[in-house]
Amino acid sequence: MPHTPEIAILEQNTLAALGLRTILEELIPNAVIRMFSSFGQLIDDTPDMYAHYFVSAQIYFMHTAFFLERQPKTIVLSNGEHPQLNGVPTLNCTLAQDELLKAIVRLRQYGHHSLPPLHATAHDLSPREIEVLVLLTKGCINKEIAERLNISLTTVISHRKNITEKLGIKSVSALAIYAVMHGYVEADRV
Repeated sequence: MPHTPEIAILEQNTLAALGLRTILEELIPNAVIRMFSSFGQLIDDTPDMYAHYFVSAQIYFMHTAFFLERQPKTIVLSNGEHPQLNGVPTLNCTLAQDELLKAIVRLRQYGHHSLPPLHATAHDLSPREIEVLVLLTKGCINKEIAERLNISLTTVISHRKNITEKLGIKSVSALAIYAVMHGYVEADRV
């Protein structure tokens, strides 16, 4: 049975925390994501059980010693300031959703490997489904995919249905993240 990663979001702004949780649930559907509005709530829980901490800059600065001990697991949520704090990566939460998704992928792809693998279970996509997936991530619509692969529109729709069922991913942006994380496309090609 695959390990279920547990992720803590420490953010006083409830809407910001909910938005981040929604994105993380889409990227890592098997994760358990808990939200805390204060450091005290985290400490009252079991703070060291988490695979990852997404923590607001304010909470991070007030409790730096705690998070420095857990540096490989910590990402500071910022408003675009402080690109990196004492080697701790930051995530600019003012980005548009698509850009925020890409930023989270880059954190994992470029050195923050303690993020749980996105959609970590093994999937058996056929070679044709992978071709359809790649074209989807490049922005092609069903008709373009059919023309490029010389298959019918009905077949493209069937492949898309199979892909979403096998991966448990419905949105094109999350499919793009999956494709990048599994080496089907380069991050800068999405």
